[in-house]
Amino acid sequence: MSEQETYQFAEQRYDTMLYRRTGRSGLMLPAISLGAWETFGGYRGEEIARACLYKAFDLGITHFDIANNYGRPPGNAERIVGKIVKDMPRDELIISSKAGYHMWEGPYGEWLSKKSLVASLDQSLKRLDLDYVDIFYAHRPDPHTPLEETMAALDLIVKQGKALYVGVSNFPGDHLEQAVQVTKQMGLTPITIHQPRYNLLERRCEHNLFDHTARNGIGVITFSPLAQGLLSNKYLGDTIPDDSRAAAWWGRKSNEDVVQGEKLDKIRRLNKIAKERGQTLAQMALAWNLRLPAVTSVLIGASKPEQIEENVDALKNLEFSEEELKAIDEIVPRAF
Repeated sequence: MSEQETYQFAEQRYDTMLYRRTGRSGLMLPAISLGAWETFGGYRGEEIARACLYKAFDLGITHFDIANNYGRPPGNAERIVGKIVKDMPRDELIISSKAGYHMWEGPYGEWLSKKSLVASLDQSLKRLDLDYVDIFYAHRPDPHTPLEETMAALDLIVKQGKALYVGVSNFPGDHLEQAVQVTKQMGLTPITIHQPRYNLLERRCEHNLFDHTARNGIGVITFSPLAQGLLSNKYLGDTIPDDSRAAAWWGRKSNEDVVQGEKLDKIRRLNKIAKERGQTLAQMALAWNLRLPAVTSVLIGASKPEQIEENVDALKNLEFSEEELKAIDEIVPRAF
């Protein structure tokens, strides 16, 4: 008997989740999506991953985001997530993966050539044990491969039925604009979604990306909206919790950066605003991302189901007053 036969998913799972259209496409994504960057197949194993994915789905999170190199060893996140989603209703799920960072030795194990992208997705589909992914991303800009080749490779992948939509990640605004123009000039599959890093501590997207995505009808899913956990209550004290990502995964220098200096002062000041809003710092940080019409979804990580519940509760208060936004800007100024 499979897990799906023994576990009954919540019947009301779609009742309270907010879904947003991805740019001008027909694809709807939950306002909060679940990723597996450093957690599943990394410092958290299959049992925790299953509990988190099931809880997320019960709360209406239908989108699970992975990449070829996630986990330890690289690829382990796809193996674990693939095993779990086998016991879930595939047609109710959006599964995304990526290629572009180093994955295997030799000249084809990274970057965005046609050879690398096609080979990487074939490997990902085997690890996931799926016929297709819903979204496939070019994970980072490639300074050597022409955009014409990269975008044609993504178009080929869609035509082969291995992906339904294509996206890019970590592309600055001007590079994204060039990629869009290439797809138009060559009549290729359009870019549906962009995945950039964006949070209260890193605001560059506001002046060099969101105008491009909005003008071209491209959706945005932001990664690291909680700055890898820094924008949460767990690092507000003077010591790092033993079960935190920083303690389990990061090096000593990163640990010290979490609990010392100007960054910690900013985080504590932001937490004061969150309390006045009746939210945790993490909830306010997610709501702040979602305040922008340009942002389709925010991509969270989780090492326990309770974190997902807390994050989804951010949707109960997405409105910000002018005074709150001004106070936030004074703590973490816009990047120009």
